[in-house]
Amino acid sequence: MTDDERAIRDLVATWMAASKAGDIETVLGLMADDAVFLVPGREPFGKAEFAAASQGMKNVQFEGTSDIRELKVLGDWAWLRNYLTVTMTRPDGKIMRRAGYTLTILRKQSNGKWLLARDANLMAEIA
Repeated sequence: MTDDERAIRDLVATWMAASKAGDIETVLGLMADDAVFLVPGREPFGKAEFAAASQGMKNVQFEGTSDIRELKVLGDWAWLRNYLTVTMTRPDGKIMRRAGYTLTILRKQSNGKWLLARDANLMAEIA
């Protein structure tokens, strides 16, 4: 495993841990300012919209797993195909489970740090 591959895997692990902890600022720090997210049934949206949606989920408990199935580094760009499972528990006790693939494009910054640049999330609700 190369240093870049390890750094990207660490980014994903940090994202998952920060999401579980409700640490929105850490999650936002893992994405480029011009990040674009694609999810079914909605227009693409950016970092500001992601931040606003995350604020609305502050009291939701998050548990999740990540299984990186493919990871390819191409210079200062990389992509990964990941299988995620997520369980979210709302304050009222309602539980939502989602699972599915994501396809993520990352960009290496001039300081060597990798950031999420684009993310296509195909997770769907599961029973």
